[in-house]
Amino acid sequence: MKLVIADDHPLFRIGLKYALRDQGFEVLAEASDGLEALDAIRQFQPDAALLDVKMPGMTGIEVCEKLRATNPNVVSVLITTFAEPAIVQAARSAGARGYLSKETAPEELARQLREIVANPEVDRLPKVEVPRLTPREGDVLPLLAKGYSNKEIARALGVSPDTIKDHLARLYTKLNARDRTDAVGRARTLGLIG
Repeated sequence: MKLVIADDHPLFRIGLKYALRDQGFEVLAEASDGLEALDAIRQFQPDAALLDVKMPGMTGIEVCEKLRATNPNVVSVLITTFAEPAIVQAARSAGARGYLSKETAPEELARQLREIVANPEVDRLPKVEVPRLTPREGDVLPLLAKGYSNKEIARALGVSPDTIKDHLARLYTKLNARDRTDAVGRARTLGLIG
């Protein structure tokens, strides 16, 4: 199996290359950022691209989006230490076929990578539980994130402050949040607000 690997940390990238070679993979090229990764993928046409999520210039998620449009036969697999739901959701939307942890042992990483490339139609990204918000809760949340008070949110939405209190109570429950700040932070992590 032919790979291009991309990670902005040289020691990790080099170690990954040798670990994968020991597991029978052919590493055609390595890149230190997303733009280099795209160039290498276009040049070498690997079976798969193993991409760090967070790289300078262009993230691994952005590379996945480009590959889906320009090289759909290359299987995009993200490797990361980040498991935030919003990142997993973005990876899924970008067309990533796998989402692997940098803490995985080389043998297990190789096994999972082979499985993903052999069956790219199977979704192997972690399942993310995102609470369903009512349309009104969806209206309240961005105003909450802007720092509006209950009275300001009520005025903006044309409802009473007591109604906003009710919406906030339900939002706190759905997001498992303690307070306004916690609710906004959890909503951002889940990708419910930017």
